[in-house]
Amino acid sequence: MKTATIKTMPSSAEGMGRVDGRLKVTGAAKYSAEYAPAGLAYGVLVGSTITKGSITAIDTKAALKAPGVLAIITHLNAPKVPGDQPEKDKKAGGKGALKIFYDDKIYYNGQPVAVVVADTFERALFAASLVKATYQAEKHITSLPDNIEKGFPPHGEGAYKRGAEDAWKTAPFKLEQEYIVPTVTHNPMELHAIIARWDADDKLSVWDKTQGVKDTQQDLARLFKLPKENVQVHSEFVGGAFGSALRTWPHEVAAILAAKVVKRPVKVVLSRADMFTSVGYRPFTWQKIGIGATADGKLTGITHEAAGQTSSYENFTEGPTGVSQNLYACPNVNTKYNIVPLDIATPTWMRGPGEATGSFALESALDELSYQLKIDPVELRIRNYAEKDPDSGKPFSSKFLKEAYELGADHIGWKNRKQEPGMVKEHGWYVGYGMGGGMFGAYRDRATIKATMKANGTLLLQSAVSDIGPGTGTAMVLIAAEQMNMPAEKIKFELGDSSLPNAPTQGGSATTASVGSAVYKACADLKEKFQKLIGNGGTDNPDYAKILKEHNLASLDVITETDGGNGMQTYAMNSWSVHFVKVLVNAATGVVKIDKVACVSDCGRIISPKTARSQVIGGAIGGIGMALMEESVIDHRYGRYINNNFADYHVPVNADIPQIDALFVNKPDPIINPMGAKGMAEIALIGMAAAVANAVYNASGKRVRELPITPDKVMG
Repeated sequence: MKTATIKTMPSSAEGMGRVDGRLKVTGAAKYSAEYAPAGLAYGVLVGSTITKGSITAIDTKAALKAPGVLAIITHLNAPKVPGDQPEKDKKAGGKGALKIFYDDKIYYNGQPVAVVVADTFERALFAASLVKATYQAEKHITSLPDNIEKGFPPHGEGAYKRGAEDAWKTAPFKLEQEYIVPTVTHNPMELHAIIARWDADDKLSVWDKTQGVKDTQQDLARLFKLPKENVQVHSEFVGGAFGSALRTWPHEVAAILAAKVVKRPVKVVLSRADMFTSVGYRPFTWQKIGIGATADGKLTGITHEAAGQTSSYENFTEGPTGVSQNLYACPNVNTKYNIVPLDIATPTWMRGPGEATGSFALESALDELSYQLKIDPVELRIRNYAEKDPDSGKPFSSKFLKEAYELGADHIGWKNRKQEPGMVKEHGWYVGYGMGGGMFGAYRDRATIKATMKANGTLLLQSAVSDIGPGTGTAMVLIAAEQMNMPAEKIKFELGDSSLPNAPTQGGSATTASVGSAVYKACADLKEKFQKLIGNGGTDNPDYAKILKEHNLASLDVITETDGGNGMQTYAMNSWSVHFVKVLVNAATGVVKIDKVACVSDCGRIISPKTARSQVIGGAIGGIGMALMEESVIDHRYGRYINNNFADYHVPVNADIPQIDALFVNKPDPIINPMGAKGMAEIALIGMAAAVANAVYNASGKRVRELPITPDKVMG
């Protein structure tokens, strides 16, 4: 296989800011809720007040008489969604995505039962409070621990075994422990929102919060039986999504139905409470790890069982046990994963899906084992370092995790750590050091770029890819600037529009590898076109504007498509992370303070240093939230969230976040793509929760196995 030709990023990349930074800080960037097409109306959802059962009646009389109300849509009068396929769902065992206003069935508390449309948001909100539904309630179940026996393996994801089953039980040193990750809700600053407008009976335009305009276009075309080209999706700016915008949700369909009924554009913006029931979450997951090793620290067996919750109407799976199959060299591994259907909304992917959950259990268990063995946790991991993929036996396309261990340990001051917990104090607080690692697949998908060089010397790159915050436009501009040998300020990257060339959905840390490869190739194709214009007297550094003028051309363009490459047939491709944390624990109150964090990423070549650091710091903050505070709490008597607001659902704020240093091995992967870059967004969080838990134990001697780590658990 040919390896990529890789250059070093120019030094100018180090200081380059976001290409859309000025737009964002000045408020010029427009998000999906900020557009104002003529005649805009406003929709507000009405949620079910029971958790399971059926609707017996809906009284809308008072609401319809309220000022400014244009329509109230329920299952009794909603237009049918042409793409709903009940027969197909029957064949799938009755499982499928929730169909809004489809029938009288209630599957979870807060399920939309109506949308009220009015000429102002305030009027719609008031009228929504007047809608009264009555129900026939049935007994509901919302607690995974109380119903874990109802679990079953997801389709196609049975038990995994490598070597002997339960080999850990015969090891000289062993442990078995249970770990719990609670429900963690998607709470980006930007609420989910959509504006829907029918431009004709068969033409639809939406301004939507989505991680993939092409996927949303395809979903809506399928649901409403429209030609794909008749659906226009705009999503130029997304204020954080983290997986919550990877699919089409019921509120989006509700807005489209409402726009059809009132024959004018309709905007639906979810409330903060709606976010807890409408756009997915990291599912509550129970895990049990059995792990064994020899006296010198070599792992002999790992058994990893897990059960995660899903809705009663849809099977969601994220595979938390995969990390135990692949992270370390262990000859005997067996895993089992079940999903448990409950009367709740469907979970979805959240940053580091599966691996973030699984690594909390695995990396906590490995830390516990290190104390039994009296071996430093970093040294224990090095002794079980996987030189090739433990599952497939394939060589890695690149792996520099040992360098990452060394970088992080030096940076955090790991030499100051004591193996015995509770031995170090600073200013009356116990001091602890912990670390946790992780991995995530490195992927590359098909993508297309249109590159247009104009006679004024500017380059326009166009792609339908979304940018949910990592700085995609900035990375693409830097790749093009290097390839074309021209200033970055003369390059524009246009994105987030379904009419632009095809690009994959932004998720799974694959955007730079996928779209970046297309940019790289498009620039090469464009340079080749210029060389043909120049002829044999060509130069490696042509004056593009001058050449166009000499040939009386206003512009020169190419449309280039790249595939996903074939490296995965021969190599195992992953990105790797290791997080080091120093914590302070108050012996009197159990309060945990994060004192310092060093995150090291082995993710190939760094294209955009400034936005890469932002990515890692953001992931680390998400991991701190997962470790110390985030938990969506249901009152199981009623099946209702009781902390569905920012007063009671805690996320990290500036006061919670210390110095976080993002470090990079920054060695190119020669196989995955021409830039040598691999994804970093997921690994920025994977392993962080375990690092915090391990540091808390090192400080206090208290092992917390159920997140979040709150003062009562530290003191208990």
